[in-house]
Amino acid sequence: MDTTAERWAMLEPHTQHVGPDDDRARPAVLLFHGCGGLRAHLPLYAEAAKAAGIRAFIIDSFGARGWSRAFALATVCTGVRLRGWARAGDVMAAIQGLSQRPDVDGSRLGLAGWSHGGWAIMEALSAPREMAGEMLLRDPAAADLSGVKAVFLAYPYVGVAATGRFRPWRHCPKTLAVIAARDHLTTVRNAERVLDVACGHVEIERWTVDGTHAFDEPTGAGPMRHDQALTDEALKRFAGFLGEALGAEV
Repeated sequence: MDTTAERWAMLEPHTQHVGPDDDRARPAVLLFHGCGGLRAHLPLYAEAAKAAGIRAFIIDSFGARGWSRAFALATVCTGVRLRGWARAGDVMAAIQGLSQRPDVDGSRLGLAGWSHGGWAIMEALSAPREMAGEMLLRDPAAADLSGVKAVFLAYPYVGVAATGRFRPWRHCPKTLAVIAARDHLTTVRNAERVLDVACGHVEIERWTVDGTHAFDEPTGAGPMRHDQALTDEALKRFAGFLGEALGAEV
C-alpha cells in the first residue's frame, strides 16, 4: 500500500506523452492498456487524440512494476496478480499527477481503458474512498475526479473476477463503451447489464461491434482476431467522442 503521490512517482517514468508540441494547458486523455501490457494499438489512439488537439498519456502499469509481457500474461491475465480494483489506484494516481502539469487542463480530463484497463477505470469510478486501503492507497480520496469529463471503454473486462462490476459509479462522466459481440470473456447481455447499473439515470453510449475481444490489436491470439476496418472506425469514434466531450483544440 502506498500514497497516491508515491504511486504516481512509480508510474510517471513509464508514462508516454503524445500531444501537440506546445505548452498550452490542453485537455488530456489517460490511456490504460489491457492485461497483455502495452501494445502497438494504443499509440494509434494517442495519435488520434493528438490530431484533435488533445494530449494523450499512455500509462504503462506493468513497465512501472518491472513486469514483462510474458509475466503479465501468466499472472495478470489469469487473475493471479493486480486485479482491477488494485490497478484502480494507478488510475487515481495518474489523474492526480497529470492534472498538475502546466500543459494539462485538469478540468477537462478523459480516461480510456482497454479490457483490464477498462476494468481498472470502472473500479476507480465506483470505489468507496472514505477509508485508507481502498485501491491499495493510503489516501484514496486524494485525487479529484471532478475534472474527469469523458470515459472511453474498449471491451472492458466485466467477467466474474470483476466482483464490483454491478456497483454504481460514484462519478458519472460522459461515457462511450465499445462492446465486442464475439467477446470470449463476456456476453453482450452481461456487458449491457453492467453498463445499465453504472450510472443510474445517466445513459452510457454503447457501440456494439461484430468483432472479438481486442479486435483493434495488430496481432491476435486464440479466439481474438484483428479487424482493420473496425479498428479504423474505433479510432475515428474515439477522436470524435473526445473532441465533443473535452473540446478539441486543434
